[in-house]
Amino acid sequence: MASPGGACSSGSSSLQNSGSEGDRGMVDQRKRKRMQSNRESARRSRMRKQQHLEGLSGQLDELKKENNEMNRNIGMTTQVYLKVEAENAILRAQMAELSNRLNSLNEIISFINSTNYLVWDEAQETQMFNDCGFMDAWNGMPLNQPIMASADNDILMMY
Repeated sequence: MASPGGACSSGSSSLQNSGSEGDRGMVDQRKRKRMQSNRESARRSRMRKQQHLEGLSGQLDELKKENNEMNRNIGMTTQVYLKVEAENAILRAQMAELSNRLNSLNEIISFINSTNYLVWDEAQETQMFNDCGFMDAWNGMPLNQPIMASADNDILMMY
């Protein structure tokens, strides 16, 4: 057999061919081994990818549940807020009405006090004292005092 590079003796060419075939066999074996290693590496990579995907899918489910729970809590809180806001508006209106009533009553008391002194006569003055000479609390001079109230009071009377 002749070598690709030129003419050689048949003995040396068979040695070269057997060496080339051995090298080729080793190259093929290494190539098969590398291919098998690459297949195994790709299989492991696919498995890791699948596990990662399953983990992300589980995490997605958990986050969806958490999101639904938060939305439900927000809805309940919003309902409570709207209810409290409505009650607060009612209380504000009642407070304004009661303040107006209080102002009216204070004006009436002020008017009564200012006119009481104008109609005070001697007959009423003698009725201030009882038979013993002490002041009679029930028949004394009417001293009307303004009614005092504030929004800080703990008890609000509702009408």
